[in-house]
Amino acid sequence: MSRRVTVITAVHGPSARFLPEAHASLCEQRLPGGWEWEWVIQQDGTTDEVRAYVPDDARVSFGQGRPGGPGVARTIALARAGGAYVKVLDADDRLTPGALARDLAVLETDRTVGWTTSRALDLLPDGSTAGFPGDPDDGPLDRGSVLDHWKRNDFRAPVHPATLCVRRELLVALGGWMALPASEDTGLLLALDAVSRGWFSAEAGLLYRKWDGQVTGQASHVDPVERAARTTVTEARARALSDLGWTYPAGARTP
Repeated sequence: MSRRVTVITAVHGPSARFLPEAHASLCEQRLPGGWEWEWVIQQDGTTDEVRAYVPDDARVSFGQGRPGGPGVARTIALARAGGAYVKVLDADDRLTPGALARDLAVLETDRTVGWTTSRALDLLPDGSTAGFPGDPDDGPLDRGSVLDHWKRNDFRAPVHPATLCVRRELLVALGGWMALPASEDTGLLLALDAVSRGWFSAEAGLLYRKWDGQVTGQASHVDPVERAARTTVTEARARALSDLGWTYPAGARTP
């Protein structure tokens, strides 16, 4: 694998206008010597709404495909991912300076850590930011700890899946993102938690934009019937992975 971080972004028409800001946040990243990033953008659909907002940058690739939701778009984008690590960046969000370097510092130092997350701040319409209460301590996240918290706290994870950076081989082994209409990133997070240790960085790594058009703000996202189905299959997958005993790295002790 190359000394490269692949940043994957799923985008649809309404969120395309934020791509230049996401790109600017990538350009602010400073990586260790010999490392580089690439940005793989995948449109969920084949309309003409997005292409005009894709930056003219040799490090950026753009693809389109039939609509299937953000999980499908991100998983299809893996075909163009050449990096040893995959970083998630939603089209409407922004990385903070140093976010990629902090992810790399953990993953390159400790091979027993399969994935990293970081503190996220809400980016409000007036440009101000707001944090979340109850973040975990800076440091490792033991296997199963994210699922336990999620189950005890009305299906709310202790870390934000939009801040995920993961080893590519582990991501591929788990099949990418879950085939769900929403919370597909939480499904992946819980699957990762079931088979490998993670890491949480207490330093803010993401500005999570709050705006009227975001998918998580729509009524369908909190439909009780769909939410119950999503949480049921998400938990079942995580527990099945844990029960099967497959771990990363191979042979890691079961907690």
